[in-house]
Amino acid sequence: MNTKRFWSGFGWGVLATVGMSIPMIIGTATGVAPMPEPIPKAIMTTIFGKQFPTLLIMLLAAGSHLVYGGIWAALLTQVTTRVTIRKGLGLGVFLWLLMQVVVLPFIGWGLFGTTITPKIAVATLVLHLIYGVLVGWLVDRATA
Repeated sequence: MNTKRFWSGFGWGVLATVGMSIPMIIGTATGVAPMPEPIPKAIMTTIFGKQFPTLLIMLLAAGSHLVYGGIWAALLTQVTTRVTIRKGLGLGVFLWLLMQVVVLPFIGWGLFGTTITPKIAVATLVLHLIYGVLVGWLVDRATA
């Protein structure tokens, strides 16, 4: 394992996660997003229950989302000699599919969010493509 590349990828992955989260937060705040709440918050609420204080749920949601994005970008630096935008997009699409078939059913929204609205699949794909482009671009520039 190349520790320096791992931690560089982790840091850039966290930043890419912030980049994908900004439109998610704006969409949620303005009511444009088709999700009834941010997915990381829905995950934490499903795990810990509605009795947990909202602030704690939000802190756990934000923290786990950032770490998750960082770890996947770090892992990408370990399985390829050069991280590119194309490989970042591949990672983004993979993580989007994982969300659609594992996470969304786990939180009760069904495959591809269809018990709420199919628009969730499109909105989350856009967010994951943003993440993928940012991971590919940032990590490539940092590790080239």
